Amino acid sequence: MNKKEELELTEGSRYRIFSIGGRDTALETEGIFRGFATLGIDEGGVLIELGETHEERKGTIRIIPLHAILAIDVLDSIKKEKTEEEKEPTHYYG
Repeated sequence: MNKKEELELTEGSRYRIFSIGGRDTALETEGIFRGFATLGIDEGGVLIELGETHEERKGTIRIIPLHAILAIDVLDSIKKEKTEEEKEPTHYYG
């Protein structure tokens, strides 16, 4: 990974997220990242579409609050395409 290259959650990528579960346990969620959600006034979460490891709930969207996330495994990453605003400038004016 380049020094400039940053890793970010990209829509359509597959992740395994470990988050705070019940007492003394972690909740494991594996699926496709679908975006972010706002929870209340100042809290956010990630939207994960549950995959094959959650047979009976496959296709369900789970919201995991950001403060509850312990770790994220990147299982399959899709490169984010840069928009016009994010691309490097091609002309320099002096």
